[in-house]
Amino acid sequence: MPPTPHIGLRRWIWRAFIRSALIPLVLVEAGLIAVYLLSNQAVRDAQINYLRETALHDLQASAGQEARVVDEQLRHIGALTDFYRDMTEQTLAGTAAVAPVPLALTEDGVRYTPDDNGGAAVFYSNVIAPEQQDLDKVARLTALDSFMQGLQKTNPLVASIYFNSHDSLNHIYPWFLTPDQYPHDMVIPNYNFYYLADATHNPERKVVWTDVYLDPAGHGWMMSAIAPVYRGDFLEGVAGLDVTVGGILDHIGELQVPWNGYAVLVSNDMTIMALPSRGEDDFGLNELTTHSYEEAIRRETLKPEDFNLARREATKQLAQAISDAPDGVQTVFLGGRSQLVAWTTIEQTGWRLLTVVDEEAVFEKTNELASEYRTLGYWLIVGLVVFYLVFFGFMWRRARQLSQRLLTPIAGISRMMTEIGAGRWRPQPTDSRIRELDEMASHTAAIGEQLERSEGDRERAQSRLQLVLESATESIWERSEDRTIQVRGRFSKRFGMPTTMQEAAFVDRVHPDDRAAIQTALERVAAGAQDYSVEFRFADANGRYVWLLSRGKVLERDPDTGMVRVMAGTHVDIDALKRVEADLRASSLQAQAASEAKTRFISSMSHELRTPLNAILGFAQLMKLERDASEAASDDIEYLDEILLASRHLSHLVEDILDWSNVQVDGRQRELKPLQVRELLQECADMVGAEVRQRHLRLNLDLPDESLQVAADRRRLRQVILNLLSNAMKYNKEGGDVTLTYQVAASHVRLIVEDTGIGIPADKQAQVFEPFQRLGRENTAILGTGIGLALCKEFAAHQNGVMGLHSEEGIGSSFWIELPLLDATLALPVAAPTKPVVTRALHVNTRVLYVEDNPASQFLVRKALEPIAEVAVEQNGRAALDRILASPPELLLLDLNLPGLSGEELLRQLRQHSQTRDLPVVVLSAAVYDDAERLNGLDYQALMLKPIDVDELRQLVADILKEGETHAP
Repeated sequence: MPPTPHIGLRRWIWRAFIRSALIPLVLVEAGLIAVYLLSNQAVRDAQINYLRETALHDLQASAGQEARVVDEQLRHIGALTDFYRDMTEQTLAGTAAVAPVPLALTEDGVRYTPDDNGGAAVFYSNVIAPEQQDLDKVARLTALDSFMQGLQKTNPLVASIYFNSHDSLNHIYPWFLTPDQYPHDMVIPNYNFYYLADATHNPERKVVWTDVYLDPAGHGWMMSAIAPVYRGDFLEGVAGLDVTVGGILDHIGELQVPWNGYAVLVSNDMTIMALPSRGEDDFGLNELTTHSYEEAIRRETLKPEDFNLARREATKQLAQAISDAPDGVQTVFLGGRSQLVAWTTIEQTGWRLLTVVDEEAVFEKTNELASEYRTLGYWLIVGLVVFYLVFFGFMWRRARQLSQRLLTPIAGISRMMTEIGAGRWRPQPTDSRIRELDEMASHTAAIGEQLERSEGDRERAQSRLQLVLESATESIWERSEDRTIQVRGRFSKRFGMPTTMQEAAFVDRVHPDDRAAIQTALERVAAGAQDYSVEFRFADANGRYVWLLSRGKVLERDPDTGMVRVMAGTHVDIDALKRVEADLRASSLQAQAASEAKTRFISSMSHELRTPLNAILGFAQLMKLERDASEAASDDIEYLDEILLASRHLSHLVEDILDWSNVQVDGRQRELKPLQVRELLQECADMVGAEVRQRHLRLNLDLPDESLQVAADRRRLRQVILNLLSNAMKYNKEGGDVTLTYQVAASHVRLIVEDTGIGIPADKQAQVFEPFQRLGRENTAILGTGIGLALCKEFAAHQNGVMGLHSEEGIGSSFWIELPLLDATLALPVAAPTKPVVTRALHVNTRVLYVEDNPASQFLVRKALEPIAEVAVEQNGRAALDRILASPPELLLLDLNLPGLSGEELLRQLRQHSQTRDLPVVVLSAAVYDDAERLNGLDYQALMLKPIDVDELRQLVADILKEGETHAP
């Protein structure tokens, strides 16, 4: 790390001002301005939200009000239409004679009213021959002219009143020159206003409304209220009142739409029926120039597709929303601006009345106010910057003045220290008129006086130290540049050497085997090392070698060449220490040999005890299976049960004793790995579940989440939990409970096993964890060795854990092991997962090879697996290797202690060949502690300890062979 650069006092004061005063002030002011700006923005947003809600409500209300106005007007016109229809039916049904009406006839056969006499106009299409035209009907309809005139005058929205007959007669008021407006071959029943009134479309014979259309008489866009005129059941014609859409909009425009908005009328099929000039730019339409007038009349075109909201890209969503709801409000982008559109339904016709408002106009005032507040905030920032520029200049000037006032006394104190360093212990003090600096100068003067006294004390102490060193070491030595060695102290007298000698003479007395060490130490010093240290044997005056420790330091080097000029140090007699060290080394070797002998004894004992137990327990299981199959006498079954019970008890006793011995030998050897507590507790519960049910007990399981981990030896910790569960079952009462739970506190987790059994007396609880202690239950029917809890305590200690219990006699016991939690940030590396079982296809005659040199074990395994596989036996490791490579079996059962070639070496060589790399292997071992190191890193699928459980062996072999069938290609 590079050193921190030094700065001047003036800069240091300036930095102090900035850090302690200026920066906090700037931060506070900046924070306040930021709060002001943010709060202004928040207020603006709140106002906009409120205004938006108000705008939506007002727009909706405005649309509803206008819709009611239009609906009421249309209701009135509908009533007039119904009245006109009645008058027309009465007139046509009259029988009195009427005078003919003077009409003109065009060359192509159209009969019409040529002049405006204040009445209605007549148009008789040439699709009816002139001689067939009903002139009596024309004369009778003329009687309605004054009535039609009155209707038109009483309602300014009514543009024209007409009657169209089935034979293409049109009687319309006010008059216009009809041949110039109507197609001469017009077939009136073909037009929509006619067939909308027929029995098919209007069976109720009520007043109906047409969509907007282009008026043939030149009145622009119109819509009609029509009613059928019947003569009996025959549709004589249609009576109608034309209403100009512009007239409706003019009336609507008189209403005050909020924020300078406008109204739009839309039909049921989303076609714009009426659009004011202010909306033409927004929708990109023109009511007057978008259509061909003549074509619109002839083809009955109402409005082109441009006027349909559902077919315009910008209004598709709006059209869908209008179709889905009778009223509502939506934001639409029209005319390059965001618009708020509210709509409501006109009940009389089912049309929608839209009110459109520019959204920017709604929030204009709020945005202006927010902009003013934001501008005010910016001016505050500018004022703050100007203030701090002036303030910084003032503070810079003050810093210069302050630093100048401090530099003079500090320089004086520095002068006093320089004089003291030069040995002038009483320098002239400085005066600054600053109390702290004057006190510092006084302290400096006092230091000089104290150093003066200390120097005298040092010289006296150095003399005494010289005497102490000479009495505590063999000598004090000094080696000069010319390799002359001077010694002081007892060295010369004891070893018969002069006080000054050449290095060669000194080295002659050193043991020949140690001279290289001295030379190496000197070369290190010559290469730049400052310290010199070496142990060597030195011959005394009688030729007897004594161990000396020589230590020293380089006192002076040549600045140009780096050569050592002066080096000094001490000689210390370490002969007694060397003798003690040799004795300790011999004792350590003896202890190590004893430990290895004990390990070999444990391994041998395990093998020698488990092998005969394997035969006893295995054959007893086979006999019991055969007796069960043959339904032998109950006495034989009981005898076999006793043999099995005694064998299992002896096996557990051997395992506990060997476990205890192994812990005493290599208990400190441990391999702690991350372990998930939930998974371990679930595994232990599954392992004892069957036995719990067999004993008629209840198992209660409380599991933590998957994140709870400890660093532990999985096998040892599982052995502890299983041992506690076994005791909870053995010492429980009929129908009792066994609970496996946990508690987390601080940085530890406590795994707890509780029972509702007989409990432990308070005066005996201290003996529970002592080995071979069963607390008076040695002669009961409950089997045990008294080692289990002692082993649990040892296993807990080796995993940085502790064991404990709480028990009440007659109520039950609670045993627990407490372990430190594993910090996720300091998690140990997780071991790689074991290789999964990969087997080959199982043939009709399954071949299993068992490599074992013990005849009893060979016979036992063959008999045990006889029902499920054909077992071949090989007892020499080398021969087994050749046999397997020549013809690989389906499964290999392998013992480790083999003649010719050991089991682990056999397995290693098999994994090096392609035909046996995936061969499934089950290791059957008797000496588990010796095998644990041997099996480390080997590739095998399962390990079974002797004595073997026949049922477990059968199940394991069957599962592996069955999986081989599943994975067969």
